[in-house]
Amino acid sequence: MLLHVHPDNPNPRHIKTIVECLQDGGIIIYPTDTIYGLGCNIFQHKAIERIARIKQMDPAKAQLSFVCYDLSDLSKYTRSISTPLYRLLKNYLPGPFTFILPASREVPKLLQSKKSTIGLRIPDNNIARTIVHELGSPILSASLPGEMVEEYTDPELIYENFKNRVDIVVDGGMGSMVPSTVIDCTTDEYTVLRQGAGVWNEAEV
Repeated sequence: MLLHVHPDNPNPRHIKTIVECLQDGGIIIYPTDTIYGLGCNIFQHKAIERIARIKQMDPAKAQLSFVCYDLSDLSKYTRSISTPLYRLLKNYLPGPFTFILPASREVPKLLQSKKSTIGLRIPDNNIARTIVHELGSPILSASLPGEMVEEYTDPELIYENFKNRVDIVVDGGMGSMVPSTVIDCTTDEYTVLRQGAGVWNEAEV
C-alpha cells in the first residue's frame, strides 16, 4: 500500500492504519528528516527478521537504530547516560543525528550487537514522530538496501521497488539523499562514525 500522509498535519486515520500495521508485525518505509527508512515494531521478532532479510544482514550486525519520539525513552533503552551527555543529546535532538549509546536490558536480545549498543534517532519529522508517539514504543529503523540513492528520494519509485517486500510505503513527500550523522558516544571521546546531514560541533563536547 502507498499511503499519502501530510508532512505537517498527518491524518489521524492514516497514522492509525500505520500503527496497526506495526502492531501486527508489518514493515513500513517511512520519511525522516534525512532519507526514507525501513521500519518495524522493535518487539516483533519476525518483522525484525524480515528487515534483516531485505538488508541481507544478521539483525545484530545490520546497523539498526531506534527511532524515538523524544528523550523520555533514554532511561528505558540505554544505560549510564551522564548529565553532560544528556544535555548534549537534548541540544542536537530532534535532528539529523544517530547517537550510538550503551543498550539496556530492555532492548530485545535479537537487536543487541556484541558491543551491546543501540543507535538512537529522534528525527525532526512530524510523520515519523507521530507514528512512534501513537505506537507507544520506538520503531526499529534501517536504511534501504543497495545504492539506488536517487530513486530512494521519491516515494512512488520506492513503492515500485518495494511493494512486494513491505506492507506500507508512507509518502510524506520527497526525501533527502543524505543520511544522518552518526556519533559514537560509548567512549569518553565521542567519535563521528559517519558524516551526514547533521553538523557536529566538537567544541561543544
